[in-house]
Amino acid sequence: MGLWDSFLNWLRSLFFKQEMELSLIGLQNAGKTSLVNTIATGGYSEDMIPTVGFNMRKVTKGNVTIKLWDLGGQRRFRTMWERYCRSVSAILYVVDAADRDSVPIARSELLDLLNKPSLNGIPLLVLGNKIDKSEALSKQALVDQLCLDSITDREVCCYMISCKESINIDVVIDWLIKHSKTVS
Repeated sequence: MGLWDSFLNWLRSLFFKQEMELSLIGLQNAGKTSLVNTIATGGYSEDMIPTVGFNMRKVTKGNVTIKLWDLGGQRRFRTMWERYCRSVSAILYVVDAADRDSVPIARSELLDLLNKPSLNGIPLLVLGNKIDKSEALSKQALVDQLCLDSITDREVCCYMISCKESINIDVVIDWLIKHSKTVS
């Protein structure tokens, strides 16, 4: 980004706020609520209670307000995912990269969800969480096992993160800010 673009973005930030609404989905124990807490407060807690249904949280980063829908990942809540993913700025799909047995189920659930016509074109950010664990998959292995290269009807991005160690959380926030919408 050049100096002129930086100046224009700064000027816009004086008069406009950016907003975005996100759905945070993934199987149970992937780290969705930990990600929300890490983005919101920078903190991490080992003692997380599984999300039952959904939680909504608003977080402000700079001039961007992010409304996060944190959806439960248990089988009985997965049918709600589509409803909360319609008309969002982006879908964040969190995968426990250290739980290799859950990746095929995560792939199946993700591909089923993305086949819903109401979600066409919505950007997808896949986050391989728990990379602080030695058994975590590499980024390429996760991309391959989730078949992310086969998704061609939307922007797809993948980052490997650790909520516990705050690894790549800043990169995630930067991606989110770039995908926010300007409102007056």
